[in-house]
Amino acid sequence: TDPERSENMTHLFIINPAAGSRDRTADYTAAIEASCGKRSLDYRIEVSQGPGECKRLAREAAESGEEVRIYACGGDGTLNEVAAGAAGFDNAAVTVFSGGSGNDFVKIFDDREAFRSLDRLLEADTAVFDLIDINGDLAVNICCVGLDSRIGAEMARFKRLPGVSGSMAYILSTVVNLFKGISEHYIVDVAGERLDGEMTFVCVANARYYGGGFYAMPDAQPDDGMLDILLVKKIRLWQVPSALAKYKAGRYRELGRLARYIRTDRITIRADRDGPVNIDGEIRMARNVQMKLSDKKIRFFYPKGLKYSAECAMQKA
Repeated sequence: TDPERSENMTHLFIINPAAGSRDRTADYTAAIEASCGKRSLDYRIEVSQGPGECKRLAREAAESGEEVRIYACGGDGTLNEVAAGAAGFDNAAVTVFSGGSGNDFVKIFDDREAFRSLDRLLEADTAVFDLIDINGDLAVNICCVGLDSRIGAEMARFKRLPGVSGSMAYILSTVVNLFKGISEHYIVDVAGERLDGEMTFVCVANARYYGGGFYAMPDAQPDDGMLDILLVKKIRLWQVPSALAKYKAGRYRELGRLARYIRTDRITIRADRDGPVNIDGEIRMARNVQMKLSDKKIRFFYPKGLKYSAECAMQKA
C-alpha cells in the first residue's frame, strides 16, 4: 500500500471506446463520476481517439512528475498501451478498470471481478511488476510467435463477419491456419543454448493467462525477475486438438517431449520470413525477435487484499 502517496494524487481514467464488443464510454463516465465525486477526488477522464493514444496520454501524465494513478478503462490491449506509457516512472501507477473482451492479465488475481468495481479499485494495494521488451515494444502479460500468433492475427478478420462471436472467430482462424502449416523453422538462442529446427510456437510469459482464457503458463509470476518460456516442437495434425486442450488448461507438462519449459531473462528467435508476433494481444510483424526482461518496471495497483502469487492460484485450482 502507498498511504503516504495518497495526498495530492490525481486519478486519470483513460477510456478506450474500441475495447470490448461496444463503446462503453458512457458507462465508464457515469461510474467514475459517481465513485470519485462522492470522495471528492481529483480526477480526469480522457477518451482515446485511436491506436497509440492511450500510451501517449499515460506518458504525458507520468512525465508531469506528479503522483498519478492511471486506470486503463478497457481490456488487455488498453492496459498494454497504458503500461508502456507509464513504464519506468515511479510517480505513476496503473491498473485495469475492466471492460474489454479479454481482461486476461487480471486473471492472475484471486478475484478478477474486483477489477470491475471502481469502489474497490479506489482502495488499493500496489506492487511492482516486470515488463517484457520485444524489439523495443513493451508487454506486461504474454508474447508469442508461431501458430498461436497466426491464429490471433487472423481472428480480427473473422470477427468482422456477421454473427461470428469471439470463440467462433478463434475456431475459424485455427482451422484456416492449420491448413497453412502447423510449424515453422526457427533458430532460437536461449539460456546459452541454440535450438535450430521446426517448432509449432514459442510462448514468453510474465503472467499466466492470454488469448481469452488460455491458462498457458501456470508458474509465471509478474514480479520474480524472470521470464517463463515454453517452446513447443513440431506436432502432427492429429495431435493438435489434444495438445491445444492441454496447453489451454495449463497442463503443458503433459505434452512430454513436445514441450520444453525454460526460465531465463531473454530469448532471441529468428525465422525464415516475417511473421506475426503477439504482444499482449497486439500484432507486430517481424522476422527476428528479441524478447528480454525490460530494465523498466511498472507500479500496478489492485483492490486491497487480493492475492496474485502462482502458489495461491494453484491452491485455488
